[in-house]
Amino acid sequence: MHFYKFQASGNDFLVIEEQHLPATPSLDLVAERLCDRHYGAGADGLLVVRALEEHDEADFQMRVFNADGSEAEMSGNGIRCAAAYLYYTGQWTDATMSIATKAGVRRLRRLREQGQTIYFEVEMGRPKLASNEIPMSLEPPLPRVLKLPLRVGEDVFHITACSMGNPHCSLILRDIDSIDFTEIGARIENHSIFPERTNVEFVKVMSRDRLMVLFWERGVGETLSSGTGACAAAVAAMLNGLVDRKVQVLTRAGELSVHWRDDGVVVLVGPVEVVYRGEWLTDLP
Repeated sequence: MHFYKFQASGNDFLVIEEQHLPATPSLDLVAERLCDRHYGAGADGLLVVRALEEHDEADFQMRVFNADGSEAEMSGNGIRCAAAYLYYTGQWTDATMSIATKAGVRRLRRLREQGQTIYFEVEMGRPKLASNEIPMSLEPPLPRVLKLPLRVGEDVFHITACSMGNPHCSLILRDIDSIDFTEIGARIENHSIFPERTNVEFVKVMSRDRLMVLFWERGVGETLSSGTGACAAAVAAMLNGLVDRKVQVLTRAGELSVHWRDDGVVVLVGPVEVVYRGEWLTDLP
C-alpha cells in the first residue's frame, strides 16, 4: 500500500487514497498503527482522500484520523496536506478546489510555491460560539463562552471556547513558557464539561496583530502547530477584544495567518511540504 507524508507547519500527516486501502479495513486501527512513531511511519494523523464524481459542492472528500485512531471532524493543517497531495499527484490543477469534511465543505486556493513549499488559503467556515454547539455540558447553555472559570485540579483558568468544526478551548495567559501545558492540556481535553473531549490552546497576546500559541490536540497530544487551533486561538483573542480581525499566529514550527472576515468566515493561510512517498509492506489490522 502506497502513501505519502506531508507536513504543514510541523503538523505531519500520512495521506492515503481510499481506493488504495485493503478491503474493509478498520481505519481507526490502521491510523493507530501507521501513525505510531516507533512501530509505524509516524505522524500526527492519517488522511483518507477520495474523488467525488457526483457532488454539488465538493471535488474531493477527506477523512481525518488522529494518532490514537479517533476520527476528527476537521483539520486545518491536514486539509492543506490533502490539497497538496492532490496537487502533487496531478489530480488537481485548478487554482481553487473544495473538499468535503465531517465539518462541512471547505474551499481552498493555491496561492504560491516557494521551492518545495506550497502556500494555501483555506476558508475554515464560521466558528460556532454557543456552548451547546461546541459542544459543552453547561446548564443553562451560553450563547458565548467567554472567560468562563474552569477548575483544573487545584487551579482555576478562565477559558474561551468555540468550535471550528471541532471543539476548542483557549486559555489566554500572560506567560505560556513556564506553565506545564501538557499536563493541563491533557486534563482539559478530558474534562467532563467537554462531552466529546476538546483541543486546547495556550495563548499569549504579543500585539494587536500577533499571537504566540502552544497546542494540545485531542487524540494526539502536544503538536508543533494546529490549523483549527490557530483559528480558535485567534477567534478567542478577538472575542475578548485583545487583537484585530487579522493576526499572525506564531507556533513552534512557524507562522500561520488568520483572518476573521466581516462575513463571519475564518480564513487560514499557511505552508505545506511533501516529505516522502512510502510503501507499507506488512499486514494491516
